[in-house]
Amino acid sequence: MDQEKENKTAEFYERLKVELDMSNTWPALYLFKFIVPSVADNVERVENAFDCMGAVIKTTKSKTGKFTSVSVDVQMKDAQEIIDKYIEVSVVEGIVSL
Repeated sequence: MDQEKENKTAEFYERLKVELDMSNTWPALYLFKFIVPSVADNVERVENAFDCMGAVIKTTKSKTGKFTSVSVDVQMKDAQEIIDKYIEVSVVEGIVSL
């Protein structure tokens, strides 16, 4: 990843952390939403990132079946834990975080 992209990513997560802290009292229930290509083990990799956390996970395939939306409702202890999860799943090829 080039330096400019790394800086923009870091700035994005810093802004997100501030927004999360301003709008939540921790711990808080948080809804993650992702879209992943419906190939290989993409959905399973996202689900595994929330394993043993008591998460409620809902998946829905697109009409064509090429993509799957993954919604994860889970109790998070603070904004940094949320950011850490976004970073953890960002390695799934083609994932889009909403």
